[in-house]
Amino acid sequence: MDAKDMGADLEKVLLTEEQISTRLSEMAAQIDADYAGRKLLLVGVLRGAVMVMADLARKLHSPLEMDWMAVSSYGSGTRSSGVVRILKDLDSDLDGRHVLIVEDIIDSGLTLSWLLANLRSRGPASVEIATLLRKPEAAKVEVDVRYVGFDIPPEFVVGYGLDYAEDYRHLPFVGTLAPHVYGG
Repeated sequence: MDAKDMGADLEKVLLTEEQISTRLSEMAAQIDADYAGRKLLLVGVLRGAVMVMADLARKLHSPLEMDWMAVSSYGSGTRSSGVVRILKDLDSDLDGRHVLIVEDIIDSGLTLSWLLANLRSRGPASVEIATLLRKPEAAKVEVDVRYVGFDIPPEFVVGYGLDYAEDYRHLPFVGTLAPHVYGG
């Protein structure tokens, strides 16, 4: 699916497939340099990070393993309950490992801050974060993110793993939806 297939549902393309690919290649080169001689454990945060993690992993030359985690900080609605729940935990032992959390987007940073503390408590040699997108204006807590693809404005975005009502994740670009789609 590309932008023209979306018709009136797409307001604008924020980042093209080419821009994303180029930036992930640059991030991978930096990660390879930073972790030279060490094996990485990439930890993807489901479901949004699937596209980022797959493409980033293919661009890396470092030896690596991948694992997945799913966490939720939402109750039944769209407001955070303030409680983070692990829906799917890691299968890997983190003791002595170099862990790189891979995210699709960082908004408030609240859930990621909790996840970072949780993983650091498991005895890894290091824990860092790589994200494709970050919304600096939306941050509620300071989270040190080592690798950032793009800083974006506080708009609701879809594509490249990001969804609206479980749709649009498969788009090869990041864009904004027209207000009629979500009633905005």
